[in-house]
Amino acid sequence: MSTLISRRTCMQSALALGLTGVGLRAQACEFFTSNLRIMHPWTRASGDDDTSAIVSMLFDQVQQDDRLIGVETMIATGAEIVESGENRVQPGMDFFIPKGQETVLSETGTFLRLTGLRMPLDVGRTYPMRLVFKIGGAVPAELSIDFLRFR
Repeated sequence: MSTLISRRTCMQSALALGLTGVGLRAQACEFFTSNLRIMHPWTRASGDDDTSAIVSMLFDQVQQDDRLIGVETMIATGAEIVESGENRVQPGMDFFIPKGQETVLSETGTFLRLTGLRMPLDVGRTYPMRLVFKIGGAVPAELSIDFLRFR
């Protein structure tokens, strides 16, 4: 009977450790400035010939109006904001984030486009990026590659 209890205890401990790891991983896609929270920057996987990628993310807990004014990453040569519906590129990198609201960059609305991709983006990978805000300053973040691209 003591062997059964010992095995059960061991299995419960292993399960608890595994769940703890999952909980920590889920929080790993949150990034903070002194002014706001950035939730889950992600894009779809890309092919060998793709030259751009659409990045989605959410901004919330915004303490005062701010602006996303720069994006740097090793996987692309540049970034731009594209306005929803019109596929119109805003001049320069300048995306307004209002105080007290959730603001979304999304492939179905206004989005961030990485240009000049330097490599294919594979599902399950993460890549470092740096987001620069007018008030919140520079924030290291990770870009998750979450879904297969549309054909």
